[in-house]
Amino acid sequence: MVSFDPNRPDFAPYGFSCVRWTPSPMKRPDHHDEIEVNVLTEGWVTYLLGGRKVRIEGGQLGVFWAAIPHQIVEFTPGISYFVATIPLAWFLQCQLPDRFVQPLLQGEVIRQKLAPDRMRHDQELFAQWEQDLANPEDETHRVVMLEMEARLRRIIPTLPTTGGARARRGRAPSLQGRALNKVEQMACLIARRYTEKLTVEEIGRDVGLHPNYAMGLFKKTFGTTLIDYLTHHRVSHAQRLLATTDEKIVEIAFASGFHSISRFNEAFRKECGCTPRAYRLQHAARA
Repeated sequence: MVSFDPNRPDFAPYGFSCVRWTPSPMKRPDHHDEIEVNVLTEGWVTYLLGGRKVRIEGGQLGVFWAAIPHQIVEFTPGISYFVATIPLAWFLQCQLPDRFVQPLLQGEVIRQKLAPDRMRHDQELFAQWEQDLANPEDETHRVVMLEMEARLRRIIPTLPTTGGARARRGRAPSLQGRALNKVEQMACLIARRYTEKLTVEEIGRDVGLHPNYAMGLFKKTFGTTLIDYLTHHRVSHAQRLLATTDEKIVEIAFASGFHSISRFNEAFRKECGCTPRAYRLQHAARA
């Protein structure tokens, strides 16, 4: 079991993960660019999320976008629960219905009350994911990704079909009013289009902000620059291709959104601590 490390780098990704989590008082908020799923069998955990308290109870599954700063402030002593994280880019590529996606991107927590048999199934499923994701085999990870998508889709029939989305849009945003909405829009734009030729000017224009203001607002909210955020998505995409295909490295560079092999090599080495070729060889050695 793991608990929050207050020394972890700000906005560092967890990637696809599933672990049994032990709650502890968090001295600072965490935020990372994944959809987070919590499953509690007992007790409760209260997050300070987006400036308001949100409680997830035993017998519930809770889903939220973890790029919004969140901090455990209260919990039942002695409990543990499963936490799964799903990268935003992959989550958006699943093309789930707007009535599920939009509330999450607006800072809402979606909670599903679980019947006893569903709870037992989820406990077994999440335990299996924890075991499978510790396995370096790519095919096993692909199975987990498909199962995660299927589990999220099982939530959708329980959501309100009318009024809910409209009511949420009418509410005040959770964090810093309209400013956070702009940051969310920038993050989602990048997650959807990181393989394209994107510039800060285009991103700012798309959300109606001056590029300099867009860069400052993004850094203030997420603790990372727009360029670094964009580069992280591209490098992660390249890692997947290097690990799962035999494509030439130059083709992977361009497919991931880089427009020169030198820039790709520089960014990859900075994020991964090795060259793309070395990363591929290391991954092949583990398989």
